[in-house]
Amino acid sequence: MSQLFQPLTLRQLTLPNRIAVSPMCQYSAEGGMANDWHLVHLGSRAVGGAGLVIIEATAVTPDGRISPEDLGIWSDEHVEPLRRITRFIEAQGSVAGVQLAHAGRKASTWRPWLGKHGSVPVAEGGWIPVGPSTIAFSPEHAAPTALDEAAIAAVVQAFVAGAERALAAGFKIAEVHAAHGYLLHQFLSPLSNQRQDRYGGSFENRIRLLLEVTAAVREVWPQELPLFVRLSATDWVEDGWNPDETVKLAQRLKEVGVDLIDVSSGGTAANAEIPVGPGYQTQFAERVRKEAGIATGTVGMITEAVQAEHILRTGQADLILLARELLRDPYWPLHAAEYLGDRAVPWPAQYVRAAHRDTPIRQLPDTLD
Repeated sequence: MSQLFQPLTLRQLTLPNRIAVSPMCQYSAEGGMANDWHLVHLGSRAVGGAGLVIIEATAVTPDGRISPEDLGIWSDEHVEPLRRITRFIEAQGSVAGVQLAHAGRKASTWRPWLGKHGSVPVAEGGWIPVGPSTIAFSPEHAAPTALDEAAIAAVVQAFVAGAERALAAGFKIAEVHAAHGYLLHQFLSPLSNQRQDRYGGSFENRIRLLLEVTAAVREVWPQELPLFVRLSATDWVEDGWNPDETVKLAQRLKEVGVDLIDVSSGGTAANAEIPVGPGYQTQFAERVRKEAGIATGTVGMITEAVQAEHILRTGQADLILLARELLRDPYWPLHAAEYLGDRAVPWPAQYVRAAHRDTPIRQLPDTLD
């Protein structure tokens, strides 16, 4: 059996394979509510054979949405529409995960296909974002309101409440989003955090909020279920957050009960020059895995089955997260299994008649409707 299709056990939960759907915003919700688009989008990736399906960044507060059209989990009303999705994902043999998120100073932005940039004005449905300091992400973004300690404590509780609702909605894995320049990452990076209190300045102070959030979520998340944290390993900017700090933070996160670090990069600096290329982030996942002694997931321009297999076989990561490639091909896992000669992931019974490309058309039944 290929490494890609070997199970992965974390705590008392076993993923059927090492392929995960990376959280991808769909900008298609109203009032944070999941709808038919989310069911079909996420459900089709489960049908396609992914072992883990993580839904998009799901805001723990209304002002924590990246755009006004993002999913939310700040209200009990959000639970049942999400439960509808998790039921379908599980029925396909996949595991459902949720990414708990707060966008901080990068909140209240336009959905990307509108061709607009920066913040949505309050008069057009936007809001004033919050952050660790009053530093805007870019000239096109509104300057955030700096959170005081009471508001920081409220953020921690919002993540806790979001985790409790996620459990009620049927999710088996929770991921705390502390990457891509969103709120928890903003506290980590000196580029966005210029506070002078116990949440800013030193490394210990900058990691404080993430540790508080993670420890609080771990307390309410069942001990038998895994907890992930997504980190940006580097800001790709001098004097920003860096890989050395990421390793040290990963060690601390392991101590408070985190089971896997989902390693990405970038997002805090609008002017960062990122050397994008196939597998350009796997080096960071490998280093965290080896030096922090914790399981890792990797993402970023992983497109080929042999590439994913190589990452696993060489010990760079334990889990492969796919994003854009799964937008292009929801059935990538099924095609990868076929390419690798691995039948561990069977085609759905409804599709099996068309599963094998080497079957001559003349051998198929006359009616395929």
